Amino acid sequence: MSKLWGGRFQEEADARFARYNESFSFDQRLFSVDVRGSLAYAEAIAEAGILDEQELHQIQEGLRALLERGASDAAWLTAGVAAGAEDVHSFVESELFKLIGSVAHKLHTGRSRNDQVATDVRLFVREAIDAIDAQLVSLQRALLDVAEANVDTPMPGYTHLQKAQPVLFGHFLMAYVEMFARDLERFRDARRRTNRLPLGSGALAGNNHAIDRGALAKALGFEEITYNSMDAVSDRDFVIETLAAASLVMIHLSRLSEDLILYTSNEFGFVEMSDKVSTGSSLMPQKKNPDALELIRGKTGRVVGHQMALLTVTKGLPLCYNKDLQEDKEPLFDTVDTVIESLAVMEIVIRGLKVRREKMLAAASRGYLNATEVADYLVRKGMPFRKAHEVVGQIVVLGLQQGKEIGDLPLDVFRSYSPLFEEDIFVAVSLEATLAGKDVHGGTAPHRVKESILRARSRIS
Repeated sequence: MSKLWGGRFQEEADARFARYNESFSFDQRLFSVDVRGSLAYAEAIAEAGILDEQELHQIQEGLRALLERGASDAAWLTAGVAAGAEDVHSFVESELFKLIGSVAHKLHTGRSRNDQVATDVRLFVREAIDAIDAQLVSLQRALLDVAEANVDTPMPGYTHLQKAQPVLFGHFLMAYVEMFARDLERFRDARRRTNRLPLGSGALAGNNHAIDRGALAKALGFEEITYNSMDAVSDRDFVIETLAAASLVMIHLSRLSEDLILYTSNEFGFVEMSDKVSTGSSLMPQKKNPDALELIRGKTGRVVGHQMALLTVTKGLPLCYNKDLQEDKEPLFDTVDTVIESLAVMEIVIRGLKVRREKMLAAASRGYLNATEVADYLVRKGMPFRKAHEVVGQIVVLGLQQGKEIGDLPLDVFRSYSPLFEEDIFVAVSLEATLAGKDVHGGTAPHRVKESILRARSRIS
């Protein structure tokens, strides 16, 4: 397949270098956006007087035919790799030439592969963010549904992976709804900076022809144009930002995976995963392994690695375009695929969870999770908190020695530590009172959790 740049060269490229240099084996994924960009550019150069009406019509018809074939014939693109296509841009031009002849060669007037690929990648990233956005919202809805169904299900909350205070399972799930809400904000913010048109910047210095870049931006759905041609062709910040947002969403998925892996274990037994997202052991018949969650946790490292790889690629590049930037696509493509699939699989996990309320309730009722309530009780009676903290610590030691929970100790034991204790201490340390007492915005009191669910539903609707 002919190259776009061969006139200056007298020798053929070494076959091994040609394989090393080509990118069509992976950047063929940009085929659709490349053709759509070319359709808009054809209009722009026609307006600038480069194409007459008949030539524009020929190019448009040819490009639409290519777009249709690309959507229906994957083998055609694969054959392009075997035929020696260097990249998606040369493939499109070569195939267009086969359809309409030499007028195809006018399409590249004033356009460089540098501003062309920068435009293609922005179009791809914009659509990828929209797909991730939709999947994030879908996962949030799943979490909200399960949270709403468990707005009265107590469970232990943990710090340092040690029992700390009781919370509601719905409150636990809402923590991840909030994390994913921040992820949505990051992706949408990255999309705003992505949505700027570099086409018309040429190789680095601009375009010699009077194309209307504003009209071109509008035709391709960009909010505005870039304002420096050197920066426009070499900028990959928007890719790195997208990979950074992707890294964080995967970190959040990994944290949720870790929590659920623990909670599905026999030692916790708070939830059970559906058979649809679990596997067994080839040796041990009793096993039910949370492989879906472990895979999400494992793939997180891959996505974070892609972000670091692209940061490293771009850290020392001089202006303007350098072939190093060819290395942006494989990390980007794999990240987008991994994030979308991981979000989708996590949604299946969440919707299929079987919540074992009795196990959670039993765990939340043991382990001195109400110790802070005793201290706050004393504070309400007038004792300074630091002194109350010390007193309750001594009561916990006694409970440990006697093998009793705080609420099982008799009133005279409480009063031996402070005369401020009265009969109402037993109501104050009940699980219901402990939960209801966290009656602040963002707290785990049942009506506050319901409030946060309503707020989140409104936010994503």
